[in-house]
Amino acid sequence: MNTIEEIKARVKRLYDENPTIHINVTSSHPKIAVRGVTAVIKAVYPNMFRIEECESGVPRYHSVQYSDLLVKKVEILELA
Repeated sequence: MNTIEEIKARVKRLYDENPTIHINVTSSHPKIAVRGVTAVIKAVYPNMFRIEECESGVPRYHSVQYSDLLVKKVEILELA
């Protein structure tokens, strides 16, 4: 089982080494449902990280809390 600290460390490592990731997101508020989308980790903060995805052709930015990874609302395929 991953802890929040392990997840933070793994996301930070991805950000430092290769910030281009593939994500699956299922969220009802705000309503986001994307599968296998290429995104870039733009910033890493103590309680969240920001990603940019361009699936629609227009850059969209999302803030993701580490707890969303823990409860599987967000899945980073490189971490799976």
